[in-house]
Amino acid sequence: MGFDQEWAQTRADAAERQPTSMRLNQTDPPGPPSGGTPDLATTPREKKAAAHTIETELQPDTRKAGAWADAATGKAISGLGGWATAGGLKKVQTTWDSQVKTLMGRLAAEKDALRSTNKTFTETDLGTSRRIGGATSKLDQY
Repeated sequence: MGFDQEWAQTRADAAERQPTSMRLNQTDPPGPPSGGTPDLATTPREKKAAAHTIETELQPDTRKAGAWADAATGKAISGLGGWATAGGLKKVQTTWDSQVKTLMGRLAAEKDALRSTNKTFTETDLGTSRRIGGATSKLDQY
């Protein structure tokens, strides 16, 4: 028997040993796969409050803190003019400004996402309500 014939026979034997069917011992339990609660819950009031806090407290306070640090660092840079420390502080100030800008963008994105989520859930709920409210059933005739 040559190699090709032996290889073909080995592959055929292996294929015969493979199971050709699958049997389920049970079905999944009812509910979500994670074992959590089966209902999607959203808290519009809390999302609205969080977005409001971001807009009225976190964003203004972050902007003020960034500006305060810029002013103080600017004074230090001026006072140390001609020293290598002034160049280092300028680099720190540039990095700080970049980080404040990134944080402000992140806060704005989170605020917008919170508000958008509320709007999406509300529109979905209203749309589902309209579709269900307009449905008729043969049972209504009795």
